[in-house]
Amino acid sequence: MMGLTAFFVIGLLAFQGPQQQQRNLKVLPQNISRDSLDHLMDEYKIDLGVKCGYCHAQGSKASDANPKKDICRTMMRMTDDMNHKYMSLIPHSDTAKVQAVTCYTCHGGMPKPVLK
Repeated sequence: MMGLTAFFVIGLLAFQGPQQQQRNLKVLPQNISRDSLDHLMDEYKIDLGVKCGYCHAQGSKASDANPKKDICRTMMRMTDDMNHKYMSLIPHSDTAKVQAVTCYTCHGGMPKPVLK
């Protein structure tokens, strides 16, 4: 027979509704909104011409089982460094839009960078 405490805990969990999907963010801010995260992941898919399973392990996006996920994290740090350390030093007086390096800059919609 189930104890009163166990019954209360199970009831409380059921009342809270579905749990938020587990996150494993090591480069992106922990407080990034779900919409912003989804938008960013959609950009990565387009820039690399891939689907989610290219970087994420099957069955768990939070898992680090796929080594390509760590490669992506390294590339995210690299583009962030390039944009903050170097691109920010280039005057953009000829354009209203600030130029930035993105995954597409090198990948051009392909999983591996396009050599030119």
